[in-house]
Amino acid sequence: MATIVYQANKKTGVTYAYESVSYWDKKKQQSRAKRKCIGRLDPETRKIIPTRKRKKPAVEEKAKRGPVPVTRLARSFYGATYLFDYIGKDTGVTDDLKACFPESYRQILSIAYYLILEDRNPLSRFPRWAAIHRHPHGENISSQRSSELFASITEEARLRFFQLQGKRRMDTEYFAYDSTSISSYSKSLRQVRYGKNKDHEHLPQINLTLLFGQQSGQSHG
Repeated sequence: MATIVYQANKKTGVTYAYESVSYWDKKKQQSRAKRKCIGRLDPETRKIIPTRKRKKPAVEEKAKRGPVPVTRLARSFYGATYLFDYIGKDTGVTDDLKACFPESYRQILSIAYYLILEDRNPLSRFPRWAAIHRHPHGENISSQRSSELFASITEEARLRFFQLQGKRRMDTEYFAYDSTSISSYSKSLRQVRYGKNKDHEHLPQINLTLLFGQQSGQSHG
């Protein structure tokens, strides 16, 4: 049977009302009671003011955000490649490469950056360099892919690039020109032709020319 029991809080002076339900405890063989707070007693009206039910926090819906665990650590070098970006933009090299090689100019720039910074290392080590350096292509270039890239550069596209570069400096540039030849026993190089060298050797040779801009410091071979 349920009854209402009142109990005053000595610290606050508030009297609370409890619903008390009696039951028989078989283990202790005695009558016991369960109490549940149903409100507080109004001192003036002597009426019970129901207590507000507290909402349980939605643990699943609004979980507290904690620190996100780090799953990947990476370190990249930016300084030198950012400098090359600026030089390429200032000299027009990047724009001219894009005009001549629209689909592969970023890869050409990345390989050029690598060859300048790692001049003593072969292109087979490009993946290791690309993993820690920021570069225009932003992805790995395998040794096979670099060979395919070089083979795809036609003589016509290469000459067009030099023509575009020459037009940018035609009014202010002074050019120095030199040529030489390299004898070769190769039977597979298409560039090898019979000719006359300075030593008058009767061997197939490769003729090389170099055009150097005194103002820009750029060279074209």
